[in-house]
Amino acid sequence: MGATRIRQLHEALPPQLRAAVDDFGHHLAGVENRSEHTVRAYLGDVVSLLDHAVREGRTTLAELDIAVLRGWLAARWGSGAARTSQARRAAAARAFTGWAHRSGRAPGDPGAQLASPRAHRDLPAVLRADQAEALMSPPAPDPEQEGGRALAVRDRAVLELLYATGVRVSELCGLDRADVDHGRQVVRVFGKGAKERAVPYGHPARDALDEWLRTGRPELAGRHSKDALFLGVKGGRLQPTVVRRIVAGAARSAGLPHTSPHDLRHSAATHLLDGGADLRAVQELLGHSSLSSTQIYTHVSTERLRAAFKQAHPRA
Repeated sequence: MGATRIRQLHEALPPQLRAAVDDFGHHLAGVENRSEHTVRAYLGDVVSLLDHAVREGRTTLAELDIAVLRGWLAARWGSGAARTSQARRAAAARAFTGWAHRSGRAPGDPGAQLASPRAHRDLPAVLRADQAEALMSPPAPDPEQEGGRALAVRDRAVLELLYATGVRVSELCGLDRADVDHGRQVVRVFGKGAKERAVPYGHPARDALDEWLRTGRPELAGRHSKDALFLGVKGGRLQPTVVRRIVAGAARSAGLPHTSPHDLRHSAATHLLDGGADLRAVQELLGHSSLSSTQIYTHVSTERLRAAFKQAHPRA
């Protein structure tokens, strides 16, 4: 459902429900510190739910019950909604009814009775260790491009740090120079929910970072780049879209399939587990709030072992 349609449905809601949606959005952003993407998705789901409730003759939060919630999910499922979308809708409904009850806007919490469909999770794309190594050598600088040598040094540092730490692209772009502890080889990362964690990096990333800070960054630095660790061509903070282009370009140059920063995150996690790292240690490094989010990488490692067995074992 598009943003325009959501706005139309929101404006058509009864005033009490429309105000509740707006207050819930402020709660998600200001109190729970949810990401802009999550707030937008949850509010779209809640507007859809309340529109369904109004069509069923329920015009107040007090009239919102488990039958309405289940009917809404069933209607969305019938329209061909993906399993992952259904899981998110159920989570949004539970969050909304729980908030409405806690804040005194509703007498009960019907969402607490709502089961969530288990989302199907595809195994993430993972590079082999030799492919990751090949990716760490980005294309040579373009002699025709202004600041080409500095950009090449930056791109190598970006690739090395993404793979070394497994940080999200938004976390990488948010790094300041003060977040790098060169002596301990650790970066301070602010992840989802403004949670802080310290992530170590190895010697290749250390060397690439040192070269960037010593020879590359001064060439691109401008008035607006006082704190940012990585800079764009005009001297401002490096943007996620540029990082995605850097990774995709390096993959093409290395003859690899299309690769994204998140693929490097998946690869880093899987290679850590393949090397014997503890699952909870990987959870801490990635900044996952739940161990279940990290456990998918154990399945990736199992698939890799199974493939190696089938290829190499004489009785496979």
